[in-house]
Amino acid sequence: MKAVTKIVIIDDNGEKFFGEGPARLMHGIEETGSLRGAAMSMGMAYTKALKLIGNAEKVLGFPLTERVTGGIKGGGSRITPKGKEWLTKYENYRDACMAASARLYMEFFPEQQ
Repeated sequence: MKAVTKIVIIDDNGEKFFGEGPARLMHGIEETGSLRGAAMSMGMAYTKALKLIGNAEKVLGFPLTERVTGGIKGGGSRITPKGKEWLTKYENYRDACMAASARLYMEFFPEQQ
């Protein structure tokens, strides 16, 4: 038996706009240099990935990624500096919440140690 903590960020309307999926997608963009490549590596449709990033950008009010359309060298995407800062803050917050949750779980359920 174990407790699971999932951290999602919601907008003012109570709608989820950021969590592990968008975070993994952003890491995939860093690794592949492409939103399409990141989506493919996650088994996600490109249109869904585009929607996830676009929705988060709309709620946050700043771009998470910079996109370059095709051409001779092809297109691609990269994380903006503000996007990287947001991702780092989210992951630090997530990790702190998960650590606190683990401590509390052991406090309330010491027999599970």
